Amino acid sequence: MCLAVPMKVVEIEGPVAQVEEGGVRRAARIDLVEVEVGDYVIVHAGIAIERLEPEEAKETLRLFEEMFGGVSD
Repeated sequence: MCLAVPMKVVEIEGPVAQVEEGGVRRAARIDLVEVEVGDYVIVHAGIAIERLEPEEAKETLRLFEEMFGGVSD
């Protein structure tokens, strides 16, 4: 199973954006969505597949933290 994670766009250069969440920064292709710096996107397999409203992204991240934040090895 794959998990698509909301990430914030912090930089755009051509068809590639730098996205960040929880201190992790990754490159993501943005060919499928129109975004600006500061937008939130759902990233799956290195591709931004959907732009999210900030409130929706933050709620999703909160739920991820609630589900996975207390897990230890």
